[in-house]
Amino acid sequence: MAHDEPNVRIGDVSHSTFAIGRHARAEGHHGVPAQRDAAAEELLEAVRALRADLPRLRQSEQTAQLDEALADTEDEISRTGTAGEGRLRRVRELLTDAQAVTAVLASAGTVAGLLGM
Repeated sequence: MAHDEPNVRIGDVSHSTFAIGRHARAEGHHGVPAQRDAAAEELLEAVRALRADLPRLRQSEQTAQLDEALADTEDEISRTGTAGEGRLRRVRELLTDAQAVTAVLASAGTVAGLLGM
Protein backbone atom coordinates (compact mmCIF):
# COMPACT_ATOMS: atom_id res chain seq x y z
CA MET A 1 0.00 0.00 0.00
CA ALA A 2 1.32 3.44 -0.88
CA HIS A 3 1.82 5.93 1.90
CA ASP A 4 -0.53 8.51 0.35
CA GLU A 5 -3.58 6.17 0.22
CA PRO A 6 -6.26 6.89 2.79
CA ASN A 7 -6.84 4.41 5.56
CA VAL A 8 -10.55 3.51 5.82
CA ARG A 9 -12.07 1.53 8.65
CA ILE A 10 -15.70 0.56 8.78
CA GLY A 11 -17.13 -0.52 12.11
CA ASP A 12 -20.64 -1.72 12.84
CA VAL A 13 -22.91 -0.81 9.92
CA SER A 14 -26.17 -2.26 11.15
CA HIS A 15 -29.10 0.13 10.62
CA SER A 16 -26.87 2.31 8.45
CA THR A 17 -27.09 3.55 4.91
CA PHE A 18 -23.98 4.41 2.96
CA ALA A 19 -22.62 4.46 -0.55
CA ILE A 20 -19.07 4.34 -1.82
CA GLY A 21 -17.79 5.62 -5.13
CA ARG A 22 -17.99 8.63 -7.38
CA HIS A 23 -21.62 8.17 -8.51
CA ALA A 24 -22.82 6.05 -5.62
CA ARG A 25 -26.25 6.74 -4.21
CA ALA A 26 -27.65 5.53 -0.92
CA GLU A 27 -31.25 5.70 0.19
CA GLY A 28 -32.31 4.66 3.68
CA HIS A 29 -35.75 3.68 4.91
CA HIS A 30 -35.02 2.52 8.43
CA GLY A 31 -38.05 2.56 10.67
CA VAL A 32 -40.33 3.65 7.84
CA PRO A 33 -43.56 1.63 7.55
CA ALA A 34 -43.97 -0.45 4.42
CA GLN A 35 -46.09 1.03 1.65
CA ARG A 36 -49.53 -0.56 1.35
CA ASP A 37 -51.91 -0.51 -1.58
CA ALA A 38 -55.60 0.32 -1.07
CA ALA A 39 -56.64 -3.35 -0.79
CA ALA A 40 -54.00 -4.08 1.89
CA GLU A 41 -54.99 -0.94 3.79
CA GLU A 42 -58.66 -1.95 3.67
CA LEU A 43 -57.85 -5.47 4.87
CA LEU A 44 -55.66 -4.10 7.67
CA GLU A 45 -58.48 -1.85 8.89
CA ALA A 46 -60.97 -4.75 8.73
CA VAL A 47 -58.60 -7.09 10.61
CA ARG A 48 -58.13 -4.47 13.34
CA ALA A 49 -61.91 -3.97 13.63
CA LEU A 50 -62.51 -7.72 13.95
CA ARG A 51 -59.79 -8.03 16.59
CA ALA A 52 -61.46 -5.20 18.52
CA ASP A 53 -64.83 -7.01 18.30
CA LEU A 54 -63.62 -10.50 19.29
CA PRO A 55 -63.61 -9.81 23.06
CA ARG A 56 -67.39 -9.29 22.80
CA LEU A 57 -67.78 -13.01 22.19
CA ARG A 58 -67.46 -15.86 24.65
CA GLN A 59 -63.78 -16.67 24.61
CA SER A 60 -62.83 -20.12 23.35
CA GLU A 61 -59.89 -21.86 21.77
CA GLN A 62 -61.43 -21.00 18.41
CA THR A 63 -61.61 -17.27 19.11
CA ALA A 64 -58.08 -17.34 20.56
CA GLN A 65 -56.73 -18.99 17.39
CA LEU A 66 -58.58 -16.49 15.22
CA ASP A 67 -57.24 -13.57 17.25
CA GLU A 68 -53.70 -14.93 16.98
CA ALA A 69 -53.98 -15.35 13.21
CA LEU A 70 -55.45 -11.86 12.88
CA ALA A 71 -52.63 -10.41 15.02
CA ASP A 72 -50.06 -12.13 12.81
CA THR A 73 -51.83 -10.80 9.70
CA GLU A 74 -51.93 -7.27 11.13
CA ASP A 75 -48.22 -7.47 11.97
CA GLU A 76 -47.27 -8.78 8.53
CA ILE A 77 -49.25 -6.11 6.68
CA SER A 78 -47.79 -3.40 8.93
CA ARG A 79 -44.21 -4.62 8.39
CA THR A 80 -44.28 -5.60 4.71
CA GLY A 81 -47.28 -3.81 3.20
CA THR A 82 -49.06 -7.07 2.37
CA ALA A 83 -50.03 -10.44 3.80
CA GLY A 84 -48.78 -13.66 2.27
CA GLU A 85 -51.17 -16.16 0.73
CA GLY A 86 -50.43 -18.74 3.43
CA ARG A 87 -51.41 -16.32 6.17
CA LEU A 88 -54.58 -15.31 4.33
CA ARG A 89 -55.47 -18.97 3.79
CA ARG A 90 -55.13 -19.57 7.55
CA VAL A 91 -57.48 -16.68 8.36
CA ARG A 92 -59.97 -17.98 5.77
CA GLU A 93 -59.88 -21.45 7.36
CA LEU A 94 -60.42 -20.05 10.84
CA LEU A 95 -63.29 -17.85 9.67
CA THR A 96 -64.89 -20.82 7.91
CA ASP A 97 -64.56 -22.88 11.10
CA ALA A 98 -66.01 -20.00 13.13
CA GLN A 99 -69.15 -19.43 11.08
CA ALA A 100 -70.99 -18.34 14.23
CA VAL A 101 -68.47 -15.50 14.56
CA THR A 102 -69.08 -14.31 11.01
CA ALA A 103 -72.83 -14.50 11.57
CA VAL A 104 -72.70 -12.42 14.77
CA LEU A 105 -69.98 -9.86 14.05
CA ALA A 106 -70.29 -7.57 11.05
CA SER A 107 -66.52 -7.01 11.22
CA ALA A 108 -65.98 -10.74 10.64
CA GLY A 109 -68.21 -10.56 7.58
CA THR A 110 -66.16 -7.64 6.29
CA VAL A 111 -62.88 -9.56 6.65
CA ALA A 112 -64.45 -12.65 5.06
CA GLY A 113 -65.67 -10.54 2.15
CA LEU A 114 -62.24 -9.00 1.62
CA LEU A 115 -60.75 -12.50 1.58
CA GLY A 116 -63.17 -13.56 -1.15
CA MET A 117 -65.28 -15.83 1.00
